[in-house]
Amino acid sequence: MKNGVRGGEDRTFECLSDAEVTVLDPKPDTEPAQLPRTIRADDHDDVSCRAREMLDRIGDKWSLAVVHQLGWGPRRFTELKYSVEGISQRMLTATLRGLERDGLVKRTIHPVVPPRVDYELTPLGVGLVETVCAMLRWTVAQRNAIERARADYDRRRAAERQEASSAALTS
Repeated sequence: MKNGVRGGEDRTFECLSDAEVTVLDPKPDTEPAQLPRTIRADDHDDVSCRAREMLDRIGDKWSLAVVHQLGWGPRRFTELKYSVEGISQRMLTATLRGLERDGLVKRTIHPVVPPRVDYELTPLGVGLVETVCAMLRWTVAQRNAIERARADYDRRRAAERQEASSAALTS
């Protein structure tokens, strides 16, 4: 691998050890600065790696659910715990810390006894809610197509397994 580039006509950049961004190179001898693309070899750390980190954050099991709940307004920790079905206290804490670190959630500690902590979306987080809601709308609108695709896939796989099993018995 030379300058973060592997192979001949495609350029693959490694990021966070297991994530890669591959772009097609029109000519193998073209310099990265001349490629017609937005991510070049010299800036992949700043663009693709940070993008991958954020996609990992918002694509994890709990972050979207927490962001969706906070889209309804500020919530206390306990309210979030009960509104995000199945999340443990430990996972909610870790999720909120990550979202806060990324600037999506603001934590406010009120100086009362017992202490009261509220969580709310920042303007950056509010922008994400629009995307989350669009994804939820798409999922609801496509649920029947997804179920049909899954059923078709399961039937094909079952038929393939049956064929393989029959072939193994006859050989």
